[in-house]
Amino acid sequence: MTLLVLWDVDGTLVDADGLGTRMYEVVFRSMFGRELLTVAPKAGRTDRAIIGDTLVLAGVPDPSGWVDPFLAALSQYVATLGAVTDSVITGPSAATGPSAVTGPSAVTGPSAVTGLHGVVRALPGAAAALAALAAPDGRAHQSVLTGNVRPLAEFKLRMAGLGSPLDFDAGAYGDAHEVRAELVDVARRAASAVYGADFGGATTVLIGDTPLDVAAALATGARAIGVATGSYSAADLADAGAHAVLPDLRDTTRLLAALSD
Repeated sequence: MTLLVLWDVDGTLVDADGLGTRMYEVVFRSMFGRELLTVAPKAGRTDRAIIGDTLVLAGVPDPSGWVDPFLAALSQYVATLGAVTDSVITGPSAATGPSAVTGPSAVTGPSAVTGLHGVVRALPGAAAALAALAAPDGRAHQSVLTGNVRPLAEFKLRMAGLGSPLDFDAGAYGDAHEVRAELVDVARRAASAVYGADFGGATTVLIGDTPLDVAAALATGARAIGVATGSYSAADLADAGAHAVLPDLRDTTRLLAALSD
């Protein structure tokens, strides 16, 4: 039986040190000409839901009408920052410099990524866990189910040195719906289109660090593996109903056992 393993990103595979919040602040300033003072709760939620609530808290008129433009601007900003980051990593190219930047005004070239290296770091065991599930026996197809928009998810994973075992076309992202559980069927349909297989029930496995990750799995008949590397304890994840709970991802034997125990 081949599994579809869907990884959460923040708090499970990477620690992004508030990078997403800082990107929200840049995009908000670019769109509305003032500072963003409060960001809605984020843990386990999707960008679509977080942005909607954040715009309400900020007093933006017709906040629901601004969610899609904000998501688009966020994706553009990440793409622009990613291009500049690549030019810093790989050396000068035609894309380097302020004239090549078309995103929010805070992105002004290589200076925009000063200090970015090390801000996003892989959590302990993440790389080994991804590699273990990508073993040649073909036990699992791996993608992500994340509250991030796709460009931001890919950016964080790339900056953390992760991502190569993940098929981003077979996942689901935070612009698709406000409710995280709704992303499970989005990912299943995407994976089915990629692999020509059905991933119903427990052949889909969600791995995440919040009770909302667990709830999304339980609501859709998927298997839930909690990883206590975020802001919730192992007890919190067990109480939420996770089928298995790991302290972190360093024990790959235990992770592989948790896929089907």
